[in-house]
Amino acid sequence: MRRIKCNIHKKKVVMMTTIILTVLLILYIILVNFLISAALVPSFMQKLEAFERITDESYAAQVQTSDIKGNRQANLNETKEWLKTAEHQKISAKTDDGYTLIAEVFPFKQKELWNTEQTSHKWVLLLHGYTGWKEEMYPFAYWYHKEGYHVLVPDLRCQGESEGDYIGMGWTDHFDCMLWIEYILSQDAEAQIVLHGQSMGAAAALMMTGERLPENIQAVVSDCAYTDAYSMFGEKIKEWFQLPAFPLVDSACLILQLRGGYNLKEASAIEAVKRSKVPILFIHGDADAMISVQMTKDLYQAAGCQKELLIIEGAGHGQSQDKDPDAYYNSIRKFLDKSLA
Repeated sequence: MRRIKCNIHKKKVVMMTTIILTVLLILYIILVNFLISAALVPSFMQKLEAFERITDESYAAQVQTSDIKGNRQANLNETKEWLKTAEHQKISAKTDDGYTLIAEVFPFKQKELWNTEQTSHKWVLLLHGYTGWKEEMYPFAYWYHKEGYHVLVPDLRCQGESEGDYIGMGWTDHFDCMLWIEYILSQDAEAQIVLHGQSMGAAAALMMTGERLPENIQAVVSDCAYTDAYSMFGEKIKEWFQLPAFPLVDSACLILQLRGGYNLKEASAIEAVKRSKVPILFIHGDADAMISVQMTKDLYQAAGCQKELLIIEGAGHGQSQDKDPDAYYNSIRKFLDKSLA
């Protein structure tokens, strides 16, 4: 009888333990799914007011000096005036998984080439950052257009006007961007294409360099990129939610693979640049509180291609062009003069 009671007790303990572990596992899976949605699904982020919080935190982390503010406002004013008369066209592309992506094209007309009959074959693809949109890149579009480039500025998937379920952290974007390359080549088979991205857009551009690319892609300008999405996701989980990166990020990789079709560990710019044959100009501000300048230094060291490095003193995240516009744009101009065949 005692043995029977003991067996019954053991069974109850095992059952209760199983129930508790099952509940904890379910809660853990719910937590991981919540974190993925809170970081990578814009519609969910809006419900949580995460966009506003991220924007506020990002602004608070920026360098707020008078020169940066003044240069930025002057650039925005000039861009606004340019947009009043600039010819542009909205275009779309369909991804293999059925999403419609939207971009704006600013063609450079021959009549603007100042007494020359040459036709410009220079193109630039401008890629915005995390939770951004194409309009943020219009000041860069204005500069490139003045330099004689046709400009294509897309909304990356799941952001701006483009469809999608999950922000791609550069990985899905680097595949999507090939659609825009195809569009450019359909317009100009002799196109000389520059990829210029900021933050996540820069990481996407760098990831593209690890693939087999058309020879038309002749240069990359990487502004404040991160080394890999896995590391960034872990940092933001700790920063935004005060939760440990391990084991949450590894669990997120598994669930995101099931939900979103990609793995954060695959989204590695630093692995891509090791295989790159495309010249890359790496730019970063040394006061960047969002993505460490060390990440760009690591990318520069890892890159197996022709490369240059520009560190702007006193610039925060995505502020290099506003902190020192002369150094920023002159470095790009000289780099592209050398890189474009």
